[in-house]
Amino acid sequence: MPYFCHDNPTVLTLETAVIEQRGTLVRLAETPFYPGGGGQLPDRGQLRWPDAAVPVVGFREMAGQLWLELLEETILPPRLAAVVDPAFRARQTQLHSDLHIVNALVFRHFDGALVTGAQMNADGTARIDFDVPGADSAALRALEPEINAVIQQDLPIRCDRIPVEQARREPGLLRSQSVDPPVDPDGRLRVVEIVGLDRQACGGTHLSSTGQSPAIRIVKIDNKGRKNRRVRIALEPENEA
Repeated sequence: MPYFCHDNPTVLTLETAVIEQRGTLVRLAETPFYPGGGGQLPDRGQLRWPDAAVPVVGFREMAGQLWLELLEETILPPRLAAVVDPAFRARQTQLHSDLHIVNALVFRHFDGALVTGAQMNADGTARIDFDVPGADSAALRALEPEINAVIQQDLPIRCDRIPVEQARREPGLLRSQSVDPPVDPDGRLRVVEIVGLDRQACGGTHLSSTGQSPAIRIVKIDNKGRKNRRVRIALEPENEA
């Protein structure tokens, strides 16, 4: 399902109405939260109103609607502010965009290698797995300078939606070996493009340009089997980027 944060990624505080509440579950008219998916962790944040606030601790999709799970059952006012933790969202967004850069370069240099899994972590690290039989760790680790060069180039990142039939005809747009990308109810796929570098289907949150991320380090390359290689990355501290 499409999310408010896809089209309004910089809106982290949103005044909105409470539509329905069922104990600790609440449905809002609109929500700025990203509920997680594709290896990206769900947003953290709060619901706030004058003199009170309650943490949001999870999300559920029920009957095509997104529900927020609160820390405790609370009587909510008719209108309130939904507030995303900005530092947590920023780290997840940086990591997700950086994994797209890693993905693009592995796809380019290793004969169209497909992704077999990915995960972003709360501590500023992430991993992405590839089906790359025969690739040695040194060859993958050698991509680090090229990854950071792309970050420094500050390439624009933009999002679009196209019909799923068109996406299946476009070579390289679908990169996951085992997971289908989310399809909107109208049959369209969200596509994330790093201009001049990469274009692929994705449902997560992203930067508006690569230069908004600090440099990254390739921390480790793991051999997870005969064909699978896991690339682990970490964000460098902002003041050292």
